[in-house]
Amino acid sequence: MRNRALVGVLGVVISLALLAWVLKDVSVAEVLDQARRAHPGLMALSVAIATAAFPLRIFRWRLILKADDGQPVSRRAMWHAIAVGFMANNLLPLRAGEVLRAFTINRIAPVKLTSALSSLIVERMFDGISIVVLLFIGLVTAGIPATTKIAGIEVAAVGTRTAVFLAILLTGCGLALALPDLARRAIRAIIPNERLAPKLIGVFDGIRAGLTALASPGRVVAVLGWSIGLWLFNGLAFYVGYRAFDIGVGFGGALLQQSILVLGIAAPSSPGYVGVFEGAIKAVLGLFGVPSSVAVAFALTYHFATFIPITLLGLYSLVRTGMSLRSASEVTRPA
Repeated sequence: MRNRALVGVLGVVISLALLAWVLKDVSVAEVLDQARRAHPGLMALSVAIATAAFPLRIFRWRLILKADDGQPVSRRAMWHAIAVGFMANNLLPLRAGEVLRAFTINRIAPVKLTSALSSLIVERMFDGISIVVLLFIGLVTAGIPATTKIAGIEVAAVGTRTAVFLAILLTGCGLALALPDLARRAIRAIIPNERLAPKLIGVFDGIRAGLTALASPGRVVAVLGWSIGLWLFNGLAFYVGYRAFDIGVGFGGALLQQSILVLGIAAPSSPGYVGVFEGAIKAVLGLFGVPSSVAVAFALTYHFATFIPITLLGLYSLVRTGMSLRSASEVTRPA
């Protein structure tokens, strides 16, 4: 409980620090002016695409998670769980939506809580692989000069290291899943901490349990294909948003933007990723020479506009499932 509280406080501090950095060299009046100039039709299309990406997750989740009797889980139940989960990530601290999503599907469908949690761990694994793949594609196709530095490293070197990391990641996952006992011993040898090692082994076992449910290599390929497709579709929302603000960055830049953003929000932050979201967008658009006022106007507008639909849809699903925000916060509160 105390550790989670400290992480929550750290997240708020990080969010406030990044928000201060985002706003430090821009005029509020100029940001508002840029936001007013945005093309409303294109911005609405961008928000519609970003929102549509949520129900598309149903099809991937159905490949990973089955009901206790082996039958497919209903799409309606999965949608309510997804909507509630992402709404909770916007309104509750510490990414509480992940736990609440598993709890919701367990409550409204014949699915064990352990199976639901394992399926979400597998989703995050495939998301991670997809994001690394698209990060590499973005680096190669975005048109950033090879000598441009990201975190002090030239783009060319970042691309090479990303490709190597992806190869190691995939090889490591394959070996670990084929040799589970060896993987557990390796985790304990690399991380001898008696509190952290069991938690990592628990995550590993959850991944194995979830992958076992996939049953065949063809299903694994299908989940990977859906994962990459989902993130490509979500990247399109950023690209259309760029057009709304007349930002001359291509689709490769949108994929790079999305990948950096996803990696950024993995760090502790306040509910809704305030500050982290805007900071990642400003930093990446700065690589393309986009003025800070334009980048910040886009970041704030896009964040606010995409925040509203899934939050309202999630609140509706929360009511339909017989829950409340108070009960949701109690479910996700550490014991």
